[in-house]
Amino acid sequence: MEAFSAFFDSQSTSRGRWTYDSLKNFRQISPAVQTHLKQVYLSLCCALVASAVGAYLHLLWNIGGLLTTFACFGNIMWLLSTPPYEEKKRVSLLMATALFQGASIGPLIDLAIQFDPSKLDVLICKNLSCSILVSAFVGTAVAFGCFSVAALLARRREYLYLGGVLSSCLSILFWLNFASSMFGGSTAIYKIELYFGLLVFVGYMVVDTQEIIERAHLGDRDYVRHSLLLFTDFAAVFVRILIIMLKNSAEKNEKKKKRRN
Repeated sequence: MEAFSAFFDSQSTSRGRWTYDSLKNFRQISPAVQTHLKQVYLSLCCALVASAVGAYLHLLWNIGGLLTTFACFGNIMWLLSTPPYEEKKRVSLLMATALFQGASIGPLIDLAIQFDPSKLDVLICKNLSCSILVSAFVGTAVAFGCFSVAALLARRREYLYLGGVLSSCLSILFWLNFASSMFGGSTAIYKIELYFGLLVFVGYMVVDTQEIIERAHLGDRDYVRHSLLLFTDFAAVFVRILIIMLKNSAEKNEKKKKRRN
């Protein structure tokens, strides 16, 4: 009990010290690590642009599917096995990975664009689909930004202990998905997988950000691999938020139909 009270006392005192000036306090992060983080987030932005290009290519030529998924994993393995001194090659592999990942997400984005639950006017449906896509991306970006800032402002190694918990949750998520695919799953189990997976990958945003900072302090300045780590977190959260928004929109329209009937 004393340990719990000490924990909550420390949390309350830390909240009491929270001011606007603390948002600008990066003194615990050295200038070299700050420069590394700038490279990481710049590479992440470029990877997101490449992913958007991949999704657009799928909309044009329908290239997304199993092959692009295998190509994405192949590029990840190639990138991780490439020595750090081959910087240009690794950056190119990162962009190729993001491109194939975007093409793999392309069918889901295409589904969102063609989403027509209420059989309304075409212009209204296009506006609805665009709003869902934009809202999903903005929601993911806001969540990513907020949790990244929280990880940057927190004390060093404060959230790293969550890595083991999140790994266990990820394995539970995998076995739930495996069991539902083998034996069939209900809608309730699917929703649990969806929301539970969203929470897990949001947690990974915080843990991975602090791990990148800690590794950078220890001399690991591999910004390409660190950008890949954050990109996979971003893509996983975006996919889940988009699916949740599509499901919620479909359920709302079903309720409207029942009320009209």
